[in-house]
Amino acid sequence: MSTRQDCVARDARDALAPLRGRFDLPQGVIYLDGNSLGARPIAALDRARQVIADEWGTGLIRSWNTAGWFDMPRRLGDLLAPLVGARPGEVVVTDTTSLNLFKALAAAVHLQAHGAGSARRVIVTERSNFPTDIYMAQGLSAWLDRGYSVRLVDSADEIAAAVDADCAVLMLTGVNYRTGYQHDMAALTAHAHAQGAVTVWDLAHSAGAVPVDLHAAEADFAVGCTYKYLNGGPGAPAFIWVPERHQAAFTQPLSGWWGHAAPFAMAPDFAPCSGIGRALCGTQPMVSLALVECGLEVFAETTMEAIRAKSLALTDLFIDLVEQRCASHPLGLVTPREHASRGSQVSFTHPHGYAVMQALIARGVIGDYREPAIMRFGFTPLYTSFADVWDAVEILRDILDQRAYDVNASRGAVT
Repeated sequence: MSTRQDCVARDARDALAPLRGRFDLPQGVIYLDGNSLGARPIAALDRARQVIADEWGTGLIRSWNTAGWFDMPRRLGDLLAPLVGARPGEVVVTDTTSLNLFKALAAAVHLQAHGAGSARRVIVTERSNFPTDIYMAQGLSAWLDRGYSVRLVDSADEIAAAVDADCAVLMLTGVNYRTGYQHDMAALTAHAHAQGAVTVWDLAHSAGAVPVDLHAAEADFAVGCTYKYLNGGPGAPAFIWVPERHQAAFTQPLSGWWGHAAPFAMAPDFAPCSGIGRALCGTQPMVSLALVECGLEVFAETTMEAIRAKSLALTDLFIDLVEQRCASHPLGLVTPREHASRGSQVSFTHPHGYAVMQALIARGVIGDYREPAIMRFGFTPLYTSFADVWDAVEILRDILDQRAYDVNASRGAVT
């Protein structure tokens, strides 16, 4: 069994440990919720002041040109691209994950409808997928009003059979938000292509957490957020990836002026620009968009391989310590033990999971809760230490041993 001293020694040897200093972490808090909202990079505060006081306050509207505001979605996309195996000119940071997913699904359906898959009318996804993904697929299907439907599968084992001759699009989240299960993107994409379907991948719980290579997997479209592992800030703009091979045919119904070939021509008819700009829609939220770069800058100081190695070490340690030190309590591991199938979070069930999580938060260990009965713990290698893992488990053990949680705890709007 590890000791706290062992964990401290591992931190002393950890090549990523200095990056913790790039984040403003509150004293007395063990933050294990970076899978929901990343911690604030220290640089973000000065960047926000610069945008508000200088670029907006002094530059005013001139800053669309002088401060590079207009080009920022593409420039940030190019900075983000290496983290997901994309190439320059294939990613833009813009809008929300939900809106980008709607665009990607619409483009995928259009690609099928004007190709060999014109008779296909089914979008396949998991019932346990993040709800907004399902809702967007359902909304698009109803809006099209041409016989499209969403087919929900109940386990990863059912996906292959569900992608049949009727399937137009396979839409999956790379790492399941609830369980932390990681799909084999390359294998499922190859299977979908073999059946004549195209793929849309949601990387919200993958980008910045696990190595992703969209080109190696031959994926078709992908979206993701920047406010989790990428540490862009609450509600920070999301991203969309369209590979060069699909850009000429890429079309989506949210044809706003930022996606126009000549937006300041102010023409009454829409003419899409070339390249990834087609995925843009309306005017960008520049303050929040600018902060995304502060998170991306930290990744330039390491590699996704190093991040992945530490992620697996942290999650292995957490699983081992919980199972050793909390063995007498009704905890159930729902995250895969196999490294290839695990993201960068660990989820345990408990009959009073919400109450236990609230007790943890009150003691300074911040995770979160998802139905049914799941406590989620996210591990962000850029700022999570091995000593954090030990201390978090000790607090969890004490809460469970003492039954120091309120089963009647009232629930906030966000769990």
